[in-house]
Amino acid sequence: MVETLEDNLCTPALNSSCRLMPVTPEAVLIKTLLYCIAVLTVMLNLLVIISISHFRQLHTPTNLLLLSLAVSDLLLGLVVMPTAVVLVQSWCMDQITCALLYLLGFILTSTSVSTMVLISVDRYVAICEPLHYSSRMTTSRVKICVSVCWFCSVTYNLIIMKDHFSQIGKSDSCYQECAVTINYISGAVDLVLTFFGPVTIIIVLYTRVFVVAVSQARVMRSQAADVKSNTVTVKKSEMRAARTLGIVLFVFILCLCPYYTPSLAGQDTTVVDSPVTIWLFFCNSSFNPLIYAFYYPWFRKTIKLIVSLQILQPGSCETKIM
Repeated sequence: MVETLEDNLCTPALNSSCRLMPVTPEAVLIKTLLYCIAVLTVMLNLLVIISISHFRQLHTPTNLLLLSLAVSDLLLGLVVMPTAVVLVQSWCMDQITCALLYLLGFILTSTSVSTMVLISVDRYVAICEPLHYSSRMTTSRVKICVSVCWFCSVTYNLIIMKDHFSQIGKSDSCYQECAVTINYISGAVDLVLTFFGPVTIIIVLYTRVFVVAVSQARVMRSQAADVKSNTVTVKKSEMRAARTLGIVLFVFILCLCPYYTPSLAGQDTTVVDSPVTIWLFFCNSSFNPLIYAFYYPWFRKTIKLIVSLQILQPGSCETKIM
C-alpha cells in the first residue's frame, strides 16, 4: 500500500523540467520590482476606472474607451502579473492553470491593443472631422464597439491557443514546465493582427492628425486678434493630441516588438524562453494610464477628490470636473 501511494504522488521537485531560480539577493530584487509594477498597474488603472465611472461629466464616448482600456489593464495587473511573478521563481505549474493564465493574459493584452486602436480612431474623427464627431461617435456606438472588441479578443485567442489546449492531459506528469508555444502559422497571423495591423492603423491616423494639426496651427497664427482667442484652445488641444498619439505609437512598438521578434525571424514563439519579452508586453498596460489618463487635466483633479475621499459626499458625482 505504501509503495502504491508513493508511486501515485506527484513530486515537482523531482521533475527535471521544473527550472527553479536560486534564491539570491538579485532574484529577490527582481521579484520585488515586478510586484511593484503589478501594484502600480492596478492602482493607476483603478483610479481611471473610479474617475470615469463615478463622475457623470466624464461619461463621454472617448472616456468609455479609456474605461475599457483601464479594465483590461487592471485585470492584467491584478491576476496575470502576480502569477507571472511566481513563474519567474519557478516555471512549475499544472497544465490547466498554466494554459488559463496565458489565455487570460493574451485576451487582456489583445483587448488593450484593439481599444488603443479605437481611441486613435476616436481622436482622428474628433480632430479631422469635428463637425461629424457627435453623430458618428455616439455613446451607444462606442459601447457596441467595445463589446465587439472584447468578444473578438476572446474568440481570437481561443483559436490561437487551440493546439495548446488539445495537448492538455496527454502527459503522464501532473507537474510540468509552464510554457506555451505558438507555431509559426499562428504566430504569423498574430503578428499581423496584433502588431502590424494596429501599428499601421495608428501610423496612418497619426499622420493625418499631425498634418491637420500643423495646418490648423498655421491658420491660428494668421488669425486676427479678435478671433484668435476663440481658436487658441482648440489648436493647442489638437497639437497635444498629436503628440500623445506619437508617444502611444512609440511605447506600443517598444513594448510589443521584442515579443514578435521570433515570428519576424520565422521561428516558433515560446513564452517560457524569454520572460523579459513577456513582461515588456505586460508593461504596456502600466504605461497606458500614464499616457492616456495623465494627459488629461481632469484626471489629476479626480485623483485629488478620490484620495481626499470627497467622492463619498452626497452629490459628488455631479461635481464639475472639466
